[in-house]
Amino acid sequence: MDIIIKPIAYVRNSRTEVEDDRWGSIISEIELIDDLNASSLEGINEFSHLEIIFYFDKVADDKIQYEARHPRNNKNFPRVGIFAQRGKNRPNRLGLTTVELLEHHHNKLIVKNLDAIDGTPIMDIKPVMKEFLPHREVKQPEWSKKLMEDYWS
Repeated sequence: MDIIIKPIAYVRNSRTEVEDDRWGSIISEIELIDDLNASSLEGINEFSHLEIIFYFDKVADDKIQYEARHPRNNKNFPRVGIFAQRGKNRPNRLGLTTVELLEHHHNKLIVKNLDAIDGTPIMDIKPVMKEFLPHREVKQPEWSKKLMEDYWS
């Protein structure tokens, strides 16, 4: 079965190089493709946060990980499977980030905390609703907290 998913929008921001940390100051514009009617964003400004699904289009085929590895190739972190981390070298190259919606203008969204570089294809946008958030405390290993220390700084 072939699945074809086409981008619905693209990211515009000042970040042109892939880097692991310091995403907190980046403000991004998400602009819908011309084929999508701006009314598809109608009512979105009533939400404070959005989930953005994007495509890591800069990851080369030979860099995809299908097994366990050390996150960021750092031997100080345990070896864990690609699905037990959020690295960009995933089999389907899909990223997911919750962003803060700052502004909505016609076919554009201005957001904060999107960890995607300029030109990144956006595959979907969903509003964040409390009912879809975890109902219990989120559990995660200590190494992941260490890995994320400078991510949003």
